[in-house]
Amino acid sequence: MTIFKHEMKQGFKALAIWTFVIGGMLSIALLIFPDMTKGMGDSKDLFSNMGDFTAAFGMDKINFGTVMGFYGIECGNILGIGGGFFAAFLGISILSKEEKNGTAEFLLTHPIKRFKVIFEKLLSVLVQILILNIVVIIFSVISFKIIGEKIELQEFSLMHLAYLILQIEISFICFGISAFLRDGTISIGLGLATVLYFMNIIKNISEKAEILKYITPFSYTEVGDILVNTKLDINLIFLGVGYSIVAVVIGFIKYIKKDIYV
Repeated sequence: MTIFKHEMKQGFKALAIWTFVIGGMLSIALLIFPDMTKGMGDSKDLFSNMGDFTAAFGMDKINFGTVMGFYGIECGNILGIGGGFFAAFLGISILSKEEKNGTAEFLLTHPIKRFKVIFEKLLSVLVQILILNIVVIIFSVISFKIIGEKIELQEFSLMHLAYLILQIEISFICFGISAFLRDGTISIGLGLATVLYFMNIIKNISEKAEILKYITPFSYTEVGDILVNTKLDINLIFLGVGYSIVAVVIGFIKYIKKDIYV
Protein backbone atom coordinates (compact mmCIF):
# COMPACT_ATOMS: atom_id res chain seq x y z
CA MET A 1 0.00 0.00 0.00
CA THR A 2 2.96 2.30 -0.61
CA ILE A 3 1.20 4.39 -3.23
CA PHE A 4 -1.92 4.73 -1.06
CA LYS A 5 0.16 5.98 1.87
CA HIS A 6 2.04 8.39 -0.40
CA GLU A 7 -1.20 9.83 -1.79
CA MET A 8 -2.65 10.23 1.70
CA LYS A 9 0.48 11.98 2.90
CA GLN A 10 0.64 14.18 -0.20
CA GLY A 11 -3.02 15.15 0.06
CA PHE A 12 -3.07 15.74 3.83
CA LYS A 13 -2.69 19.53 3.67
CA ALA A 14 -5.47 20.02 1.11
CA LEU A 15 -7.72 17.58 2.99
CA ALA A 16 -7.15 19.44 6.27
CA ILE A 17 -7.90 22.83 4.71
CA TRP A 18 -11.08 21.72 2.92
CA THR A 19 -12.30 19.78 5.96
CA PHE A 20 -11.86 22.57 8.49
CA VAL A 21 -13.21 25.23 6.14
CA ILE A 22 -16.38 23.22 5.40
CA GLY A 23 -16.79 22.03 8.98
CA GLY A 24 -16.07 25.50 10.35
CA MET A 25 -18.60 27.18 8.07
CA LEU A 26 -21.31 24.69 9.04
CA SER A 27 -20.52 25.25 12.71
CA ILE A 28 -20.67 29.02 12.36
CA ALA A 29 -24.02 28.75 10.57
CA LEU A 30 -25.43 26.61 13.38
CA LEU A 31 -24.04 28.83 16.14
CA ILE A 32 -25.84 31.88 14.76
CA PHE A 33 -29.14 29.99 14.34
CA PRO A 34 -30.59 30.87 17.78
CA ASP A 35 -29.99 34.60 17.32
CA MET A 36 -31.26 34.46 13.76
CA THR A 37 -34.57 32.83 14.74
CA LYS A 38 -35.12 35.40 17.50
CA GLY A 39 -34.73 38.23 15.02
CA MET A 40 -36.92 36.64 12.36
CA GLY A 41 -40.10 36.57 14.47
CA ASP A 42 -43.18 36.02 12.30
CA SER A 43 -41.14 36.23 9.10
CA LYS A 44 -39.82 32.66 9.40
CA ASP A 45 -42.06 31.44 6.59
CA LEU A 46 -40.96 34.23 4.28
CA PHE A 47 -38.13 32.16 2.87
CA SER A 48 -40.58 29.43 1.89
CA ASN A 49 -42.72 31.76 -0.21
CA MET A 50 -40.35 33.50 -2.61
CA GLY A 51 -41.39 31.79 -5.83
CA ASP A 52 -38.70 30.40 -8.09
CA PHE A 53 -35.94 31.34 -5.65
CA THR A 54 -37.21 28.99 -2.95
CA ALA A 55 -38.03 26.30 -5.50
CA ALA A 56 -34.50 26.48 -6.91
CA PHE A 57 -32.97 25.60 -3.56
CA GLY A 58 -35.74 23.31 -2.32
CA MET A 59 -36.77 25.77 0.40
CA ASP A 60 -40.44 25.63 -0.58
CA LYS A 61 -40.82 22.22 1.09
CA ILE A 62 -39.25 22.95 4.48
CA ASN A 63 -39.50 25.41 7.35
CA PHE A 64 -36.36 27.53 7.37
CA GLY A 65 -37.18 28.54 10.95
CA THR A 66 -36.62 25.02 12.36
CA VAL A 67 -33.10 23.89 13.16
CA MET A 68 -33.24 20.88 10.82
CA GLY A 69 -34.73 22.94 8.00
CA PHE A 70 -32.07 25.59 8.50
CA TYR A 71 -29.30 22.99 8.79
CA GLY A 72 -30.53 21.20 5.68
CA ILE A 73 -30.27 24.35 3.57
CA GLU A 74 -26.86 25.24 5.00
CA CYS A 75 -25.69 21.65 4.61
CA GLY A 76 -26.66 21.74 0.96
CA ASN A 77 -24.97 25.04 0.29
CA ILE A 78 -21.79 24.32 2.23
CA LEU A 79 -21.24 20.56 2.29
CA GLY A 80 -22.92 19.94 -1.07
CA ILE A 81 -21.00 22.57 -3.02
CA GLY A 82 -17.79 22.55 -1.01
CA GLY A 83 -17.69 18.78 -0.71
CA GLY A 84 -18.54 18.41 -4.39
CA PHE A 85 -15.70 20.72 -5.39
CA PHE A 86 -13.26 18.86 -3.15
CA ALA A 87 -14.34 15.53 -4.63
CA ALA A 88 -13.92 16.90 -8.15
CA PHE A 89 -10.49 18.28 -7.24
CA LEU A 90 -9.36 14.90 -5.95
CA GLY A 91 -10.76 12.84 -8.80
CA ILE A 92 -9.62 15.00 -11.70
CA SER A 93 -6.01 15.28 -10.59
CA ILE A 94 -5.27 11.86 -9.12
CA LEU A 95 -4.04 10.24 -12.36
CA SER A 96 -3.17 13.12 -14.66
CA LYS A 97 -0.86 14.85 -12.17
CA GLU A 98 1.81 12.20 -12.70
CA GLU A 99 2.40 13.35 -16.27
CA LYS A 100 2.02 17.01 -15.40
CA ASN A 101 4.58 16.84 -12.58
CA GLY A 102 6.97 14.58 -14.48
CA THR A 103 6.71 11.79 -11.89
CA ALA A 104 5.13 9.18 -14.17
CA GLU A 105 8.50 7.81 -15.24
CA PHE A 106 9.59 7.26 -11.64
CA LEU A 107 6.28 5.71 -10.65
CA LEU A 108 5.58 3.43 -13.59
CA THR A 109 9.10 2.04 -14.05
CA HIS A 110 8.86 0.31 -10.68
CA PRO A 111 7.92 -3.40 -10.59
CA ILE A 112 4.27 -2.70 -9.89
CA LYS A 113 1.31 -3.23 -12.18
CA ARG A 114 -0.65 -0.23 -13.37
CA PHE A 115 -3.85 -1.78 -12.03
CA LYS A 116 -2.43 -1.66 -8.50
CA VAL A 117 -1.28 1.94 -9.01
CA ILE A 118 -4.74 3.01 -10.14
CA PHE A 119 -6.52 1.03 -7.43
CA GLU A 120 -4.47 2.52 -4.60
CA LYS A 121 -4.91 6.02 -5.99
CA LEU A 122 -8.68 5.55 -6.21
CA LEU A 123 -8.73 4.13 -2.69
CA SER A 124 -6.94 7.23 -1.41
CA VAL A 125 -9.62 9.42 -3.01
CA LEU A 126 -12.38 7.42 -1.32
CA VAL A 127 -10.69 7.48 2.10
CA GLN A 128 -10.08 11.23 1.95
CA ILE A 129 -13.75 11.86 1.15
CA LEU A 130 -14.78 9.62 4.07
CA ILE A 131 -12.44 11.48 6.45
CA LEU A 132 -13.83 14.85 5.36
CA ASN A 133 -17.41 13.75 5.98
CA ILE A 134 -16.68 12.14 9.35
CA VAL A 135 -14.93 15.26 10.65
CA VAL A 136 -17.68 17.53 9.32
CA ILE A 137 -20.30 15.42 11.09
CA ILE A 138 -18.32 15.75 14.34
CA PHE A 139 -18.21 19.53 13.87
CA SER A 140 -21.98 19.59 13.33
CA VAL A 141 -22.84 17.36 16.31
CA ILE A 142 -20.73 19.50 18.64
CA SER A 143 -22.40 22.66 17.29
CA PHE A 144 -25.87 21.20 17.86
CA LYS A 145 -24.88 20.45 21.45
CA ILE A 146 -23.53 23.96 21.99
CA ILE A 147 -26.77 25.66 20.88
CA GLY A 148 -28.87 23.13 22.79
CA GLU A 149 -30.84 21.88 19.79
CA LYS A 150 -31.88 18.28 19.24
CA ILE A 151 -30.67 16.41 16.18
CA GLU A 152 -33.33 14.52 14.27
CA LEU A 153 -31.05 11.53 13.82
CA GLN A 154 -32.79 9.87 10.87
CA GLU A 155 -33.02 13.05 8.80
CA PHE A 156 -29.51 14.11 9.80
CA SER A 157 -28.06 10.72 8.81
CA LEU A 158 -29.90 10.61 5.49
CA MET A 159 -28.73 14.11 4.54
CA HIS A 160 -25.10 13.30 5.23
CA LEU A 161 -25.35 9.92 3.53
CA ALA A 162 -26.78 11.60 0.42
CA TYR A 163 -23.94 14.13 0.28
CA LEU A 164 -21.36 11.40 0.85
CA ILE A 165 -22.73 9.43 -2.12
CA LEU A 166 -22.80 12.63 -4.19
CA GLN A 167 -19.15 13.33 -3.47
CA ILE A 168 -18.13 9.77 -4.28
CA GLU A 169 -20.05 9.89 -7.57
CA ILE A 170 -18.45 13.19 -8.61
CA SER A 171 -14.96 12.01 -7.64
CA PHE A 172 -15.35 8.72 -9.52
CA ILE A 173 -16.63 10.45 -12.67
CA CYS A 174 -13.72 12.90 -12.50
CA PHE A 175 -11.38 9.96 -11.88
CA GLY A 176 -12.50 8.42 -15.17
CA ILE A 177 -11.97 11.73 -16.97
CA SER A 178 -8.54 12.10 -15.34
CA ALA A 179 -7.28 9.02 -17.18
CA PHE A 180 -7.65 10.92 -20.48
CA LEU A 181 -5.83 14.06 -19.31
CA ARG A 182 -2.15 14.85 -19.32
CA ASP A 183 -1.84 18.26 -17.68
CA GLY A 184 -3.55 17.61 -14.34
CA THR A 185 -5.89 20.58 -14.76
CA ILE A 186 -8.53 20.89 -12.06
CA SER A 187 -10.70 23.33 -14.00
CA ILE A 188 -12.48 20.50 -15.83
CA GLY A 189 -13.43 18.83 -12.56
CA LEU A 190 -14.58 22.01 -10.86
CA GLY A 191 -16.44 23.00 -14.00
CA LEU A 192 -18.24 19.64 -14.07
CA ALA A 193 -19.28 19.97 -10.42
CA THR A 194 -20.58 23.47 -11.09
CA VAL A 195 -22.58 22.36 -14.13
CA LEU A 196 -24.15 19.48 -12.20
CA TYR A 197 -25.12 21.87 -9.39
CA PHE A 198 -26.82 24.34 -11.73
CA MET A 199 -28.54 21.49 -13.57
CA ASN A 200 -30.33 20.74 -10.32
CA ILE A 201 -31.36 24.37 -9.89
CA ILE A 202 -32.74 24.46 -13.43
CA LYS A 203 -34.60 21.21 -12.79
CA ASN A 204 -36.20 22.68 -9.68
CA ILE A 205 -37.35 25.81 -11.47
CA SER A 206 -38.68 24.32 -14.71
CA GLU A 207 -40.84 21.22 -15.06
CA LYS A 208 -39.61 20.91 -18.64
CA ALA A 209 -36.12 20.21 -17.29
CA GLU A 210 -37.27 17.33 -15.06
CA ILE A 211 -35.13 14.92 -17.08
CA LEU A 212 -32.02 16.54 -15.58
CA LYS A 213 -32.68 14.73 -12.32
CA TYR A 214 -31.42 11.57 -14.02
CA ILE A 215 -28.11 13.27 -14.78
CA THR A 216 -27.13 15.37 -11.78
CA PRO A 217 -26.33 13.72 -8.43
CA PHE A 218 -27.59 16.82 -6.63
CA SER A 219 -31.11 15.59 -7.41
CA TYR A 220 -30.96 12.93 -4.69
CA THR A 221 -29.62 15.38 -2.12
CA GLU A 222 -32.75 17.55 -2.13
CA VAL A 223 -33.14 18.44 1.53
CA GLY A 224 -36.84 19.18 1.20
CA ASP A 225 -37.56 15.69 -0.10
CA ILE A 226 -35.35 14.06 2.54
CA LEU A 227 -36.95 15.94 5.44
CA VAL A 228 -40.51 15.41 4.20
CA ASN A 229 -40.19 11.76 3.15
CA THR A 230 -37.39 10.73 5.56
CA LYS A 231 -35.88 8.54 2.86
CA LEU A 232 -33.58 8.81 -0.13
CA ASP A 233 -34.57 8.29 -3.76
CA ILE A 234 -33.04 4.85 -4.24
CA ASN A 235 -33.65 4.85 -8.00
CA LEU A 236 -31.63 8.02 -8.50
CA ILE A 237 -28.89 6.75 -6.19
CA PHE A 238 -28.63 3.46 -8.10
CA LEU A 239 -28.38 5.47 -11.31
CA GLY A 240 -25.58 7.54 -9.79
CA VAL A 241 -23.79 4.39 -8.64
CA GLY A 242 -24.08 3.10 -12.20
CA TYR A 243 -22.48 6.26 -13.59
CA SER A 244 -19.70 5.93 -11.03
CA ILE A 245 -18.94 2.30 -11.88
CA VAL A 246 -18.89 3.00 -15.61
CA ALA A 247 -16.56 5.98 -15.12
CA VAL A 248 -14.16 3.99 -12.94
CA VAL A 249 -14.06 1.04 -15.35
CA ILE A 250 -13.37 3.37 -18.28
CA GLY A 251 -10.66 5.09 -16.24
CA PHE A 252 -8.96 1.78 -15.42
CA ILE A 253 -9.09 0.53 -19.03
CA LYS A 254 -7.84 3.82 -20.47
CA TYR A 255 -4.95 4.28 -18.04
CA ILE A 256 -3.77 0.68 -18.26
CA LYS A 257 -3.53 0.98 -22.05
CA LYS A 258 -2.44 4.63 -22.13
CA ASP A 259 0.91 5.73 -23.56
CA ILE A 260 2.43 7.74 -20.73
CA TYR A 261 4.50 10.77 -21.72
CA VAL A 262 7.43 11.42 -19.42
